[in-house]
Amino acid sequence: MTSGREQHMTRAVSAADLAPTTYAWQVRTTGLKVRVGRGRMAVDGLDLTLGTGVHGLLGPNGAGKTTLIRALATVLRPAAGSLELLGETVGGVADHRALRRRIGYLPQEFGYYKRFRVREFVEYMAWLKEVPKAKIPEAVQRAVERVGLADRADERMKALSGGMIRRAGIAQAIVNDPDVLLLDEPTVGLDPAQRLRLRELLQELGLDSCVVVSTHLVEDVAAACTDVVLFAEGRLVFQGTPEQLAAAGGPEHVGDSPLERGYSALLADSGRNGGAW
Repeated sequence: MTSGREQHMTRAVSAADLAPTTYAWQVRTTGLKVRVGRGRMAVDGLDLTLGTGVHGLLGPNGAGKTTLIRALATVLRPAAGSLELLGETVGGVADHRALRRRIGYLPQEFGYYKRFRVREFVEYMAWLKEVPKAKIPEAVQRAVERVGLADRADERMKALSGGMIRRAGIAQAIVNDPDVLLLDEPTVGLDPAQRLRLRELLQELGLDSCVVVSTHLVEDVAAACTDVVLFAEGRLVFQGTPEQLAAAGGPEHVGDSPLERGYSALLADSGRNGGAW
């Protein structure tokens, strides 16, 4: 497997990379509202800015994390407020195909043809993302190497374990060297060693991109993320560094670590109970 430094040096350069940057933040929302179904506003008046780095998205079940990730992936359109990605306003009837070429997205559950080999699956996703044909083989090889699947690249998806399928999903998300990378629960099914490697990969990717990671695992946030976004009932509760999150809690708060106690304290202060049973 190539080193993080070598991977950084071989990153493909596109016309978008050479174009002047005209935005201050890769992600900016103002009063963002996103509806799920006909009634519930799962994201409700969110003001948020995210730049280059790894941003951990935390929150209890039902907080709206997945809805926010889907909105950032342009799968869901805003019901109100504004959403800007890479300087482009998302919403209305605009065609966002060019923008989607610059986004990588791993949903909690993703579809694939079980008879596809790993390499074929990632190639197919690269084609959908309109990676130039001549660059696809190199881009696919680099992606499968970065997730540790180079030795399984010619195996069929149906033969893989759950953790390997998740890693194949991460590979398709990064095959286009995205400027914004959205990962919804990427550590599901990964063993401890694989989680450690994913943390290293996230840190590498965060050098050049805006990486948003939704997770329930607070320790992953501490190890990989440059900042933390705490989300509850569709609203922003906290945004700051892992150290600031840890400092928000005390011995009297629920949790096995300073980060977990800070998480509990902030939810309690905001009036949310964190999804008590």
